[in-house]
Amino acid sequence: MEATLVSAATGVLKSVLGKLASLLGEEYKRFKGVRGEIESLTHELAAMDTFLLKMSEEEDPDPQDKAWMNEVRELSYDMEDSINDFMKHADDHQDTNGFMEKIKSSLGKMKARYRVGKEIQDFNKQITKMGKRNARYKTREAFSRTISATVDPRALAIFEHASKLVGIDGPKAEMIKLLAQEDGSAATKEQLKLVSIVGSGGMGKTTLANQVYQELKGQFECRAFLSVSRNPNMMNILRTILSEVSGQGYADTEAGSIQELLGKISDFLADKRYFIAIDDIWGVETWNVIKCAFPLNSCGSRIITTTRINVVAESCRSSFNGDIYHIRCLNMVHSRQLFNTRLFDSGEDCPYYLQDVCEQILEKCNGLPLAIIAISGLLANTERTEHLWNLVKDSIGRALERNTSVEGMMKILSLSYFDLPPHLKTCLLYLSIFPEDSIIKKKVLIRRWIVEGFVQKQGRYTVDEIGERCFNELLNRSLIQPVKKDGFGWAKEACRVHDTILDFIISKSIEEKFVTLVGIPNLPAVGTHGKVRRLSIQVSKQGNPFISTGLELSHVRSLNVFGDSVEIPSLDKFRHLRVLNFGGCSQLEDRHLVNIGRLFQLRYLKLKRTGISELPEEIGNVKCLELLDIRETKVRELPTAIVSLRNLSYLLVGMDVKFPGGIAKMQALEVLKRVSVLKHPFDPRDLGQLKNLRKLYLYFEPYDDDGVTTIVEECHKDVASSLRNLGNQSLRSLTIWDRSSFLQHEGPLCPVPLTLQKLKIHGFSFSTLPHVPKWMGSLANLQKLLLDVDDGVRQEDLCILGALPSLLILILIVWLPDQRTRSNKVNLIVSAELGFPCLRQFSYRIALGLAPGPVFVAGSMPKLEELEICYKVEEELPVTASGAFDTIGIENLRCLITLKCGVISSSDKVAEDAKAAMERAASTHPNHPTPLFEHRMI
Repeated sequence: MEATLVSAATGVLKSVLGKLASLLGEEYKRFKGVRGEIESLTHELAAMDTFLLKMSEEEDPDPQDKAWMNEVRELSYDMEDSINDFMKHADDHQDTNGFMEKIKSSLGKMKARYRVGKEIQDFNKQITKMGKRNARYKTREAFSRTISATVDPRALAIFEHASKLVGIDGPKAEMIKLLAQEDGSAATKEQLKLVSIVGSGGMGKTTLANQVYQELKGQFECRAFLSVSRNPNMMNILRTILSEVSGQGYADTEAGSIQELLGKISDFLADKRYFIAIDDIWGVETWNVIKCAFPLNSCGSRIITTTRINVVAESCRSSFNGDIYHIRCLNMVHSRQLFNTRLFDSGEDCPYYLQDVCEQILEKCNGLPLAIIAISGLLANTERTEHLWNLVKDSIGRALERNTSVEGMMKILSLSYFDLPPHLKTCLLYLSIFPEDSIIKKKVLIRRWIVEGFVQKQGRYTVDEIGERCFNELLNRSLIQPVKKDGFGWAKEACRVHDTILDFIISKSIEEKFVTLVGIPNLPAVGTHGKVRRLSIQVSKQGNPFISTGLELSHVRSLNVFGDSVEIPSLDKFRHLRVLNFGGCSQLEDRHLVNIGRLFQLRYLKLKRTGISELPEEIGNVKCLELLDIRETKVRELPTAIVSLRNLSYLLVGMDVKFPGGIAKMQALEVLKRVSVLKHPFDPRDLGQLKNLRKLYLYFEPYDDDGVTTIVEECHKDVASSLRNLGNQSLRSLTIWDRSSFLQHEGPLCPVPLTLQKLKIHGFSFSTLPHVPKWMGSLANLQKLLLDVDDGVRQEDLCILGALPSLLILILIVWLPDQRTRSNKVNLIVSAELGFPCLRQFSYRIALGLAPGPVFVAGSMPKLEELEICYKVEEELPVTASGAFDTIGIENLRCLITLKCGVISSSDKVAEDAKAAMERAASTHPNHPTPLFEHRMI
């Protein structure tokens, strides 16, 4: 990926270079006196940008270089702020009327040019001084540096005695079973078999692989165990394999080329039963070379690989007859056993006065063996007092004293970090802004990366697609953990960061001066003095955080306030803000937004779940704003100035908020929700003119006045017309909360654009669709559908939905307000003839009562991987939920991976019966799908 505008490695050097080029352009041609200075500065900064990118790949850079890199990054931020101030001043005086106003404007521009010209000269001098100073001291320091050899902490896992290992027996047995898996025939028993262990750093992959290797190696004629590492020397790796499998000395394995070595290994193993364990593979390219050494013989050979990267594991699996083993964290019993074994003498129990803090430490380690071993090693040298152990608990990974165990843990985590390209390092470090244990929505995170300048459009890919690729890559590398955050409808993708990894990236963010954190207990003083670029204020259990008077806030680019008892700082201090996140601060009031119009660089404004009741008209001055979120506030009307925000692409408001007229001017809008259609003074036909709109949420409120029926019908027609226009443009996602019968039109009045990929229709049994409308069968591009149906689902409804060729996710919410009709309903037969050729997830939810559900026959839903059946069971109704899974033919869903059951009931007996039925169905299914159960009380 090409270099981004903003990077943890280079600061904003790339952005500054672009703006310096603008100053040399036609628009600012009067910079004659300093053009030479600008050109000189541009050349110097371009060279620095390249050098900083190179240095960021060093795991242990020279301390003098690190200091110089920090200086350059800080200077780049100052330069950009200075240039932005000048450009803002020039824009403010661009259009003036009247003789005196023009004279004042000219004088103002002259002063601004003089000031920025002087600052550019000063920046040039600073750059020159910094370079000379770095060269001078680096030359002296080079003589005193010594090189010391360090042992890779992972290598020690190979020599760990089995008696010291905890929780290894279960995973080892599972691995051995996978390696031995066969269908009983002699042919499969003798085939080459591979299992790839995947998981994040510190999970114990090397330890598990070695234990399995030691257990089984005696059964094989040739064997080898070796580590690949992040920067592999392929020649040395192949020579090591040849040496171990053949018994030759390493010195006798020299060859002219890699191809020659591959041939020698393959020829030697061609007719032999071999067992190879290859630890720590970082790249598919590396594996693609190594795998060529292993012949596909019929001697019952076995291979184990380990990796942190899911794509690598998949490549290993697909190369041979393979499986992937996802290594799991230790459960609390094994975590406690490992912790106590490492910390207390044999037979000694944890002192009673330390038991609570020990449990809290183990919860923080979250089953990560590496973290448990490191922290127990630190505590072994700490006096056994509750106060000191609490200090260690509160400062894990942040203010820890230097300790060999902790340094080993950080070394292992740093391997993953330094393997990242610069733009992914930046995206990862940004996660240090969020509090511990946060569930971070993918879309929110990507949007913030975009407005911060961390990701950019590349080739044919949009900036959102690039952001999604970055998110998926961090998941792929096991640096963030996937979370399915359930909302109404399908689960929203989100992530969280393991506490140990979060502590690591916080330490890196502070070291790089990338983020300043306030309010976290025992956070080191580093990063809490001087200029602040990104500020995260987090309320601790001790109360309001203290913001040091040593912090210089005038250059903060990102202000994030988490918690509802934080003292809100004045916006006067934050002239250069790009991101302002007050989400969840209930104490935020209208007065705190008085100076919002001065934030001329602001791009992201989140006020969700705050106490504000009005947006000031000055919001129209924030010309760069791209996202505004005022959901769950007291705001009931948008100011008229909102339509002047021509860069606004995300506008998120509550259901009862009135829009002003003229929204057709907001041509940058991509996401608009929620529009309360019948309450707005604007013309609904304006919606059809928003050519870039991708996602729209409409709310049709109920009405009781017969006198407005004609007006409502005209409004419905105008909205339908707009939707058809949007369907010919960019609209891909539509959510309709229909409580006024808008969607009950058929034929030519069909209001839904046929290009939709995602459609949600809510009603909550109020004017909900009585059945699936016929026009829905025309949605050939539809991939995700959530639908409220008022009177149960008919067989013909399934015929309509089954014919949708692109449908991947289907959620049906069935309302049965008249319980007396329940017994008249018949089961829905889902057969191969119905279609559903691509469906992966199917959820059937009975929102009220118990209705006969779907019955799956052979060949139905051929690609279905996830099935969910949910009921709401009232006490007075006959309890039949326990049979929900016994007779519906789940065994005919041949690709099923996950089976879910949800019961809303006041009866524990109902829930227990339903859970037992689900587990019974899962256990008898050929795939043994993962059963997931949820019981919520009425």
